[in-house]
This record gives sequence, structure tokens and C-alpha cells, in this order.
Amino acid sequence: MTFRPNPLTNGPSRAPARAMLKAIGFSDADLKKPLIGVANTWIEIGPCNFHLRELAVHVKDGIRAAGGTPMEFNTVSISDGITMGTEGMKASLVSREVIADSIELVTRGNGFDGLIVLVGCDKTIPGGVMALARLNIPGLILYGGSIAPGQFHGHSVTIQDVFEAVGAHGAGRMSDGELASLEAVACPGAGACGGQFTANTMAIVCEFLGIAAMGSGSVPANDPKKADVARAAGRGVMDLVRRELRPRDIITRAALENAIASVATTGGSTNAVLHLMAIAHEAGVDLALSDFDRISARVPLLADLKPSGRFVATDLHAAGGSALVAKRLLEVGAVHADAMTVTGRTIGAEAALAVETPGQEVVRPASHPLKSTGGLVILRGSLAPEGSVIKVSGSDRMTHRGPARVFDSEEAAFEAVQRQAIQPGDVVVIRYEGPSGGPGMREMLGVTSALVGAGLGDSVALVTDGRFSGATRGLMVGHAAPEAFRGGPIAVVRDGDPILIDVANRRLDIEVSAAVLRERLAGWTPPAPRYATGVLGKYARLVSSASTGAVTG
Repeated sequence: MTFRPNPLTNGPSRAPARAMLKAIGFSDADLKKPLIGVANTWIEIGPCNFHLRELAVHVKDGIRAAGGTPMEFNTVSISDGITMGTEGMKASLVSREVIADSIELVTRGNGFDGLIVLVGCDKTIPGGVMALARLNIPGLILYGGSIAPGQFHGHSVTIQDVFEAVGAHGAGRMSDGELASLEAVACPGAGACGGQFTANTMAIVCEFLGIAAMGSGSVPANDPKKADVARAAGRGVMDLVRRELRPRDIITRAALENAIASVATTGGSTNAVLHLMAIAHEAGVDLALSDFDRISARVPLLADLKPSGRFVATDLHAAGGSALVAKRLLEVGAVHADAMTVTGRTIGAEAALAVETPGQEVVRPASHPLKSTGGLVILRGSLAPEGSVIKVSGSDRMTHRGPARVFDSEEAAFEAVQRQAIQPGDVVVIRYEGPSGGPGMREMLGVTSALVGAGLGDSVALVTDGRFSGATRGLMVGHAAPEAFRGGPIAVVRDGDPILIDVANRRLDIEVSAAVLRERLAGWTPPAPRYATGVLGKYARLVSSASTGAVTG
């Protein structure tokens, strides 16, 4: 096809724009070609996105080779692993909206013909997909890939092990020297956190959505083949422009259900619930919490991945990658095989190309799953009328009843764990950490890992209106909605109240009478906002419930 002239650079009236673009090296020939935005989430803070500047060079080579002119620009990224447990973690989920908004603004401002988004750390991935769905111009996602595992005492480790070691250290079960030695080797180079945590979960989500090429994300960050993947992605976005294939042609109801199935079968992060709801919102597709429970119930848990399993993301790549996961799900009828992807092939066709490494143990045969159902469960009840989310791949306990230990912040709960004030059987309740109340719905990995490290992972439970890291394991219930700040029942839980978590019956209840609960709620008043101005204050006022994806528009 013949490309339309870009209104940014075409015609005599656009001479000033061309003059400015020529000042930075673009030629007349460049400016007559399709202009392709290269949205880069590179940042020098943390390993997840550190290598994306170099990866962009190869992406741009692929775009030029296919007849386009790349124009690279940057957006923000917040490293969850670095900010975890601090006030800075409040910025993480907020950054998802800023990423989507900033990509939208630069793209609309410059009228790009196509768009490729380079992503790494957790919120950059859904933020990038949200922007693509919102803009609906030909485009795709390229994930920077996973970090290699570290080696400690002869076995592979990830950042999850360091967080849990903090809990072990606080409980006197690990020395200063051991903790320092683990810290020094856990993250050996660039790439996103190595288990099936949020980044790798959202990477496979992108491939099952069809908005990233199948297999592109599972190639590790430091694999020499990543440069080839990047060049192919550059050529791929040009192919999408030629075919005028747009994100909303790809991100359909069927594609979203395929993405949910990929999370369920790999024991992926509960954050995927929040992010897929937001992506569906941008794509104009109805998606409800009940869809996650319904799909997870019919999808077997097949991938033996951390945080609950044995293997890391680089092991999955070596075993056959995301295409092997697609092949397994196709065998059990758990994916819509005719859903289109950015490669121009259906996901069924991509699954047929899978090559399984002989003897691999990472992805189970469909006939021998780790569990007969997937890892995501939605709980409702008197403590979470709008719903809450739990990942059961990391716990064999299906029921827990215990007294509430209530904390109004993550810091207060972490301090209680560190001074060994939490007892076996307790239900730790952390509130005012929701989307609006936090604001920003912080992840609780510091607390959950400290509980595991202190030896309490199998004997306590945790409920919060905040979020969990993909590295969280144990009986941990997040996203309780409505959140405390907006008058949800979690706001009026008191120390000692019996709390019931019943996974089989999908219940999360505070076992006090309805009359008592109504009386408490009638007497409740919201606390003052933690941030009244700035981006966090604006977010707190605009953000929706976690049950609808915590979106702001």
C-alpha cells in the first residue's frame, strides 16, 4: 500500500516543523516516510528497564530497514522492587496512568503513523498497552526480558529471596553476613525480576492478548538473541502500519480471556487482575472480576514457576517459552485459538509453532497439572462486598479463621512482624492502602515476605485493600473493595474480630452481625487525605475502585 503523507511534515506550511526536525538529523527522505513513535520506558534506576536504551537502537534499525522513520521518546518508570515498603511505593500504580497519558500526549502531539512501546518494570507494561488501546493506531509492545537468576549456596535466587531473607534476619534466623552475601548476588544484571512476578506475568499477558509477538518477551534481557527480537519488532510495527491492523482489532473479549488463562496457568501475579481490567476499559471491552474466577476455575495450573514453584522465567524460555504454554492450553481447550496477534497469525497458529525442549520440567503435561484449577480466585463477602483477589497457587490452605490484627498502614504492620508481635493463627489486616486511601495502592511484599521469613507463612493470613507483589506467596487476600478510605467494611474491623477466608466457597467475611457492622459504619468518618495536592492528590480524587481496575478516566 502507499502510505499517506504525515500531516506533521507534509506540505509547504510544514516547513518550520521540518526545519526543526532537520536540526537534529532527520532528512527530507526520512520525513517522507511513515513516522513511528518508539516509546521507551528506559530509566537508570533499577535493572528492569536499564537496558532498554540499547534495545531501542535495534528496534529503530528494524523500523528503518522496513521503510519507516523512528522517533524515540521517553516516559517514566518506578521500580517496585526498589521502592517497596517505603512512601515511594505510592507512586508505582500512579505511574501506570502517567505512562499511558504521556505516551498518548506525545503520540497525539506528533501524529505518529505507528507506535512501539518498550517496557520492563511492572507498571510500564500495562501502561504501554493502555496507551496503545486508547490511541488505537498500529502498534505493539516489546518487553525487555527477564533478569538471569542469581546463585546463592548452589541454588538459583531472585529478589523474592532477598525480601524473605529480611524477615528471616528480623526473626534471628539469618546473620548480617548471610543477608549481605545474598543481597550481593541476587540480581546479577539487567532485566526484570526473575520469577512469575508481575513483570513476567504481564509480559506473557501481552503475548496472549496478541499485542506482543509470541515468544518475544520470554527471550531473557541479556540473551544475544534479544537484539534480533528487537529488530523483528521494528519490522513488525511497520507491517502493522501497512496492514492498518490496530490494537482494538486485537484486544478483543476473546484475547482478554486468553490473557486471563495465561495468568491462571502460570500462577501469575494478582496485579494482572487490576491491569487487565484497566486494559479492557481502554479497549472498550466489558470485563468483570467474575470473569477471572470463571476462567481460572477451568484452567489447570501447569507452569512450575516462582514464587510458589521451582523455576524462574529464564527456565521457561529454555523449556519452550510462552508458545509452549499456549500449546498446552490449546490442548485442553482453554484458549480461543482464532484470536489474532500482531504477527498476523492467530494464537492457535503460534501455539502450533511451539518447540518443547526434551526432558523439560517447567511446564507440566496437561494430563499431570500441578493443580486442576488456576491460580486466581475472587472472594466476596461482608468484608469485601465488591470483591477481593487471592492467588492460591502459592498456598495449599483453603480455609483460615482467626482474630484480626488491624493496622492502618503497611509500615505499622511490618514493624509488628519485625518485633515478633504477630502470632500463629492471626489475620493481619492492613487498611487505608487502597487506590484512593494510600493513595496508590502499595504492594505489601515487605510485610508478606517478612511473615514468610519469620516462619509464619503457613500459619497466618493477611487481608488488605492494597496490592501484592507477584512475588507474594501464602494465604494473602488483596484488593478488598470498597477500600477503607471510601467506607468499605475493612475500615471498621477491630482487633480480635473473627475473620473467615473460605476459598472453596469464595468467601471473605468479618464474623460480626450485620447490625454491628452497620452501626460501626454509621459512626465511621474518613481520615484526612494523606496527599491533598500534586499528582498523588489528583490521583486520589479521580481513581476508581480496585474492583474496576483503579482507572482514572
